[in-house]
Amino acid sequence: MAQPLDFLLVLICLFHSLFGFQVEDYYAPTIDGVCVFPFLYRSEIFYDCINFNLKHKWCSLNKTFQGYWKYCALSDYAPCAFPFWYRHMIYWDCTEDGEMFGKKWCSLTPNYNKDQVWKYCI
Repeated sequence: MAQPLDFLLVLICLFHSLFGFQVEDYYAPTIDGVCVFPFLYRSEIFYDCINFNLKHKWCSLNKTFQGYWKYCALSDYAPCAFPFWYRHMIYWDCTEDGEMFGKKWCSLTPNYNKDQVWKYCI
């Protein structure tokens, strides 16, 4: 008969292998601080709040994620980059151009043609 501790260790290993959590995922959020955009997390660059492994969106408080993060409030989301270049035009406000559902959007960097990172405008 297996010992309860052995069973628990097997469950933890199984959970870890299924969901791939890393040590930094266990850091507690910071109450205050300023989101830094863009930030590097798991070898990928993010230009806005993300919901990696969490129910609510969060951001890093460092250019390269070092375990310091916080949940995003409305004021934390990345701002639009005005003016921004899209196709052959420069935009000074949110646009519907190129959006098949007619929703307004903006670029998160000055050159959408190169970076292609964007968000819907509120």
